[in-house]
Amino acid sequence: MYNQPTMEAQHPHRSTGIVFVISGPSGSGKGSVVRPAMEADSRLGYSVSATTRPPREGDVHGRDYWFVSTEEFEAMVAAGEMLEHAYYAGHRYGTPKKPVEAAVAEGRDILLEIEIQGARQIRAALPEAVLILLLPPGARELSQRLRSRGTDSEAAIMEREAAYASELAAWPLYDYLVINDDLDRAIEQFRSVIDAERSRVSRLDIQAFLDQNYRGV
Repeated sequence: MYNQPTMEAQHPHRSTGIVFVISGPSGSGKGSVVRPAMEADSRLGYSVSATTRPPREGDVHGRDYWFVSTEEFEAMVAAGEMLEHAYYAGHRYGTPKKPVEAAVAEGRDILLEIEIQGARQIRAALPEAVLILLLPPGARELSQRLRSRGTDSEAAIMEREAAYASELAAWPLYDYLVINDDLDRAIEQFRSVIDAERSRVSRLDIQAFLDQNYRGV
């Protein structure tokens, strides 16, 4: 007869956190997918990026982005404080390194919502990271979404559209593809990727789990 496991020992231990990356062309709906998924998952932290772009209406410093000057951003890059950084649509974006490293070391999962340029750097720096590519069903809808949100000038929109071809060519970097044609389904697919990666045997201390919960089998 095996020992009945305690409620505290229902799941195998994982010593390090997982870095999840979601990226896609501007207008793919990253925020719309990420926000509800994170509200339903208290175990998933969010990496707040730094940017030199000005805040949009409703943006909160420290929640949506760390809004910094170009000089401050360049100083962070020069000091090696950025895990990745990129120039996109006239502004600079980057991921501060320390919060990500601290989360992983403490066994906490963390999500980076970044541009495709940054995803290339993450793949090189953190080969074990899980990269998720988010795309709408086609280029026409992508352009419509950019215009309908009313946050960018026509020049900025055209610059973002010009980047589509090179961005889409980066698809081999990614581990998963989510098509955002139906928001509820895209959110569920995104959450399913996270759940699946948390259950990957190579990340878990299975033997310790068996020793503790299946003694005598």
